[in-house]
Amino acid sequence: MKKSYIVGLGISLLFLISCNGTPEKPKVIYDASAKDKAINKVDSTQIEIADLPIQMEGTNYLIHPIGDLSVYEKGIKTKYGSSSVNDLSFTISNTAQYEITGYLQNLKFQEIGSDSIKALTDKPVLIQTATYLKAVSDKTKKQIMVYTMVDMDTNKDEKLDSSDIKALYLSTISGEKFTKISADFQELIDWNLIESNLHLYFRTVEDTNKNGQFDEKDVVHYNYIDLSSKEWKATEYKPV
Repeated sequence: MKKSYIVGLGISLLFLISCNGTPEKPKVIYDASAKDKAINKVDSTQIEIADLPIQMEGTNYLIHPIGDLSVYEKGIKTKYGSSSVNDLSFTISNTAQYEITGYLQNLKFQEIGSDSIKALTDKPVLIQTATYLKAVSDKTKKQIMVYTMVDMDTNKDEKLDSSDIKALYLSTISGEKFTKISADFQELIDWNLIESNLHLYFRTVEDTNKNGQFDEKDVVHYNYIDLSSKEWKATEYKPV
């Protein structure tokens, strides 16, 4: 069985023009005068909360999604006029079979029977998907998670969001061996697990003309990882 995950929906192979006629904001800023500024992990305007833990089938770990409490303003019409109230959403993630999605600040892992909870990372990130490779576990007993996330403020607006470049990461089901697989400054397009050979294939696009956007003149890279190997190392291949 083959599973395919498209994660680079924000990529355009043409220059995108917004509805007001101005170019989309570049995903990458190369201006040497624009100094890198630290991304604050704690925003005083946000309240960090956790969803209830999730256990992937056949594993011995609980996964706690961590994110920010969402506050929405909605308008209410009454006979005396209109007013607005704040609506709170305490749900920060969605769970499908073997996958967690959302805009998460972290994931924390807890072994069944232990009170210890370990964070996936101590660096600012924005996790969009976390997928458990059940098929790999069934064949090799290796329990591996795949993540798509933002880990760099590539457009230098001092925050991590979907306007920055997405990256591909792996870890074990315990959150250990957290490893970046895609290259810096290459936007992840999609990834695909081939169960028959236990290879995880993925595509990235590189802004080779350094214009800050991803367009038809840029280069698409094709890579795979042999998940049966002890070392997670991306190998480039050239189908075209």
